[in-house]
Amino acid sequence: MAITAAQVKELRERTGSGMMECKKALVDAGGDMEAAIETLRKTGLAKADKKAGRVAAEGLVVIETSDDRKTAAIVEVNCETDFVAKKEDFQEFASAIAKRVLADDPADIDALLAMPLHDGDATTIEDARKALIATIGENITVRRFVRVESNGELSSYRHGVRIGVLVDLDGGDAALGKDLAMHIAAHDPRPVCISEEQVPADMIEKEREIFTAQARESGKPDNIIEKMIDGRIRKYLGEITLLGQSFVKDPEQTVGKLLQSASASVLRFERMELGEGIEKKSENFADEVMAQVKGG
Repeated sequence: MAITAAQVKELRERTGSGMMECKKALVDAGGDMEAAIETLRKTGLAKADKKAGRVAAEGLVVIETSDDRKTAAIVEVNCETDFVAKKEDFQEFASAIAKRVLADDPADIDALLAMPLHDGDATTIEDARKALIATIGENITVRRFVRVESNGELSSYRHGVRIGVLVDLDGGDAALGKDLAMHIAAHDPRPVCISEEQVPADMIEKEREIFTAQARESGKPDNIIEKMIDGRIRKYLGEITLLGQSFVKDPEQTVGKLLQSASASVLRFERMELGEGIEKKSENFADEVMAQVKGG
């Protein structure tokens, strides 16, 4: 039977698949709309599986905060290119996931993927992810999330789409909380923890070994070397702890001194940066074109 343009349009609207894929599915299904949808769903899942091995290091970091600012969530959702990260359907998908984390506090990624994307909808986040892969044509991953609860008010800062920060502040005000969140986003090196007491012992020991090896090359006496190492450890701790860092808006004072002057303290902070820790695959242009030709 002849397939009409109206049928193809309806199938595209219902599945989000390409025009030629919709037409072929309708032809194969003899014009049966439901059978064509089932075919495209199966094809979509196959496409999702095929693309699962591709590196997805672009995407969005999204923050959602409750109205009373006592609960907040940061989520990282990845795709392969910043072009897709700018698409409305991808952004809506990432935002809906952040809202789900905020509302339902999933135990882990597997639990999150099994939850509905929207309230009252049977479509799970995993189903929606695979459907979006079929529509967009890139690998998409829900990589990680953090949910924070506070007895006070949480401060947040999102730098573009790449960095998200939450700060749980005891004392101070909203302006101080925002400044601290911006500091945590901007400071290089990024703070590892709040205070020196929270720095893992193995991190300090590793740095001590490195500093010791470097200092011994100086040929100085052991007592001098020991003082050099202690000095470098103190400097290192100041660089990686939030309280020890120079405040980005006023480098003349540390964050610790800033908090002291405001009679405030940081109880917790979370910082998430897009793609950190993901090793991007390097391909030359010829290989990339060939991969597209072969449907990779």
